[in-house]
Parts: sequence; structure tokens; C-alpha cells
Amino acid sequence: MSLSAGKIQHMKALANDAGVIAAAAMDQRGSLQKSIAAAKGIDKSAVTDEMMTEFKTAVTKVLTPHASAILLDPEWGLPAAATRAPNAGLLLAYEQSGYDNTQPGRLPDLLPTVSAMRIRDWGANAVKILIYYTPFDEPRVNDIKHAFIERIGAECDANDIPFFLEFIGYDPAGGDEKGLEYAKKKPEIVTKSMEEFSKPHYKVDVLKVEVPINAEFVEGSSVYKGQKAYTRAEALDHFRAAAAVASKPFIYLSAGVSNAQFTESLNMAAESGTDFSGVLCGRATWKEGIPVYGKQGVKALEDWLAGDGVKNINAVNEAIRPAKPWYAKLGIAKP
Repeated sequence: MSLSAGKIQHMKALANDAGVIAAAAMDQRGSLQKSIAAAKGIDKSAVTDEMMTEFKTAVTKVLTPHASAILLDPEWGLPAAATRAPNAGLLLAYEQSGYDNTQPGRLPDLLPTVSAMRIRDWGANAVKILIYYTPFDEPRVNDIKHAFIERIGAECDANDIPFFLEFIGYDPAGGDEKGLEYAKKKPEIVTKSMEEFSKPHYKVDVLKVEVPINAEFVEGSSVYKGQKAYTRAEALDHFRAAAAVASKPFIYLSAGVSNAQFTESLNMAAESGTDFSGVLCGRATWKEGIPVYGKQGVKALEDWLAGDGVKNINAVNEAIRPAKPWYAKLGIAKP
């Protein structure tokens, strides 16, 4: 399986010298507005565009010297993108934040004034799409999502820009996705989703995936909460099974968990020997800085990021040392 010369150049810009994607994520929108509002003790509607851009710029400026790339959004992230370190590539989100909650199925939508061509012209190296997906939703719902991804894959292909697809699992019945019962289903949800979007007609270049287990339910893990969904040996097998079905490079996302939980999950990925190609890690690195920003302002946030934020991102960087270069999964030589 080969990539165009243009896509290869973009992929090189997103990875480090070892061919590993060590990317930070700062494309949060609705959830960030809510968190800033809570930290400041104000209504969400009182969170200004300036606050959003200020927060994203601080994270970008302080953390990108320690990352191979940063993921931002076109709504508030473009000024931040201009402040990133010279070593860091750029991914831009194409989807609207959240999902359509007027009907079942968590259907996605695109930002109305954005296109793959515009993302490329803004200087980005990749288009990122997030969808909520489970193989266990109604076929009608998943058919809509499959067609949605097919369209974006074709659009990215036409503009010669890599397509990073992020899929987040969920329970169509509305169960607790942080609970024990969902943790037991999660390996199959992640594995079947990776298998689906590895299919060539979607034209996805990199799968941005959840770890296939919840480390809080792995017996004996450093973040174990006392309820067992899997032994450590079973958890490692789930990592291997998910990796085995992916025919595209894949990277792990932090999905809003703590830095300790994410690094423990990455340690299990390494221990299992999976050929993951890095991470796109957001809140696990910087979310504890939100209260600092809310109460003390941007200078205090920058100071916090320079200390704890850098420590967090370096913990992730250490955990992905065993990651494999993105081009190895494609069976091509180092470009």
C-alpha cells in the first residue's frame, strides 16, 4: 500500500525523526468552553472568543517544542497555529464539535465554512475527522456514517492531504461508557471499528483510535479501581487483537483520561508489542491547567504548562518510545 509523494511529505512533517507521531491535541471546543466557564464561575455563553484563542495559544506555544505536531480547530485555533514551534506539524479538525442530539445515532456534521482544500491552504498537514461510532448501532445509522467518511476520504485524496480518522465508541442504549459493563464490550467495539475503517475505499491514512481496554478495570494496573473487567494478560491480548486488524497506521488518543491512566495504557500497548505509531494526546496533558487559567489568568497557565504540562507530555513521549514508524505499517521504506 503506497501514499502519494504529497501525502508522504505531509506525514513526515507530522512525525518525529523516528517516524513516530508524538502529537498534542488542542481542538476541543464545546467541552473546553464548559470547563473554562466552570473554572471562572461564569455561564458558558460568557466564555469569549478571546478566552478560547488565548487558552489554545498558550498550550500551543508551550507544548509544541515537545511534540511532533499539534491538532487545532479552524474556529479558534488558527492564531494559535501561528505560534507553534518550527518542529511541529499541523492537523486541523473538519467536523463540528459534538454531534446531532436531535435524533439517535450521534450523527456527525462538518463545519460549514471549511473544506479539505481550505485546510490545506491554511498550511495544515492533515485533515482530522472525529465521529462517534460503534459497530453495534443500527445499520441505517452506520450506513450514514460510512458514506460520510467515504466522501471525506475522496475529498482529502483529491487535495493530496492525509486523512486522520478518529472514532469514539459509545453505547447506543445509553449505558455508562465509563462503567464496568461498557469496559467489557470496549475491546470488540474498538477492534471492529479499526477493521471497518482500515478498508481501502474509505481512503483513511491514519486511524486515531481509543485504547481497546479501560485501564481502570485491568486487574493489577497502576490505576485499577477494584472492579475487574480483564486480567492484565487478557488486556494485552485485546491490544494485540485490535492491532492485528488494522491495515493502516494507527495512533492512540487519550479520550480525556488522566495522564496516569493514559501512560499506563500506553505501557500496556508497548508490553503487548503492538505496532502503534504514536499518539494524539490532548486533555491528559493540559486539562489540569484549566482551573489555573480560570482563577489566575493566562500567565499562570503558561507557568503551569511550562512545569506540569511539559512533565505530562514528556511522560507520554517516554511511554511511546516503543512505537513503530508510521511507514512500517504501510510496508514502505523510510521516506
